[in-house]
Amino acid sequence: MTETTIGIGGAAESTDMVLNIGPQHPSTHGVLRLRIVLDGERVQHAEPVIGYMHRGAEKLFEARDYRQIVMLANRHDWLSAFSNELGVVMAVERMLGMEVPERAVWTRTLLAELNRVLNHLMFLGSYPLELGGITPVFHAFREREELQAVMEEVSGGRMHYMFNRVGGLKEDIPAGWTGRVRDAVASVRSRMDVYEDLVLGNEIFRGRTRDVGVLSAEAVHAYGVSGPIARASGVDFDLRRDEPYLAYGELRDTLKVVTRSEGDCLARFECLLEQTLNSLDLADACLDRMAGLAPGPINQRLPKVLKAPEGHTYAWTENPLGVNGYYLVSKGEKTPYRLKLRSASFNNIQALTELLPGTLVADMVAILGSLFFVVGDIDK
Repeated sequence: MTETTIGIGGAAESTDMVLNIGPQHPSTHGVLRLRIVLDGERVQHAEPVIGYMHRGAEKLFEARDYRQIVMLANRHDWLSAFSNELGVVMAVERMLGMEVPERAVWTRTLLAELNRVLNHLMFLGSYPLELGGITPVFHAFREREELQAVMEEVSGGRMHYMFNRVGGLKEDIPAGWTGRVRDAVASVRSRMDVYEDLVLGNEIFRGRTRDVGVLSAEAVHAYGVSGPIARASGVDFDLRRDEPYLAYGELRDTLKVVTRSEGDCLARFECLLEQTLNSLDLADACLDRMAGLAPGPINQRLPKVLKAPEGHTYAWTENPLGVNGYYLVSKGEKTPYRLKLRSASFNNIQALTELLPGTLVADMVAILGSLFFVVGDIDK
């Protein structure tokens, strides 16, 4: 018997391949780059490379006065514009020791929850799209259109509302607007079972997401992950309940913090869906309370030149994607000395270094999409 040895050459068996996903790639929601080291079809190492958008918002904050910085804060997470504005005006109001009128507090709470639903609907529609299901995104945009119509009516903007002001809101709500909001909320709620039946009821979707991309509670704490992604891993934390702001302290009976223990892609989607339904309930509760409020102002009169006293403060809110914080330092001038932004997506995306190694390339898109991030919120 003759033995023959065949050489394959090039040490192919032990050579890892480096693959760049992005920065321009459909699965990255924008200009995010993933540098992935592969061993065959399995991911060995993953590194998110950020900074391609060059936003520079934190530096620009220092060259704008306290009215103008609302515009910059509005834009880093373009799906959560109202909530972004809210954090920065709350920080300035805290520095000034300013009390906001009650009608403004309840209207802000209502608009924040409507903005949360708009944000979540985008991901409820686009995540199945990334896994090959095109139908849900058409449903999501139909529901978004109904809510965007009432948001546009009250603020004048469809994405960048610019409706918050230091001391309250830009102007009073139009006559009959609350009735139209109630109709829009009821209409959206009546069709939310589409995501339960069409997406969660789909065996292919469940097969692609169950037990895929499991994020442990320990990793959530280590990376500072927050929002629906953290709650899907069993971390029961929500600033609306744990450190109430606006009118959330009075909405405890309606507010439901949705958690799961599995920590996989499916759990993250379920948390997002259930939280959307709860936000619709919170919107109705705000409308009920606003109907009983006495007429009054919706903002405070401000001086022509607004200056915050010398000092520093930190204001954080439960944005749709997670914890959003503004650390404001003032030297007594009309512009901030420093305004540090803690964005939800920046921390959440770091967990990819933990989630991707050991998974298959085919599961990478499922994991990436389940983190529900906005690239502008990363490149702040």
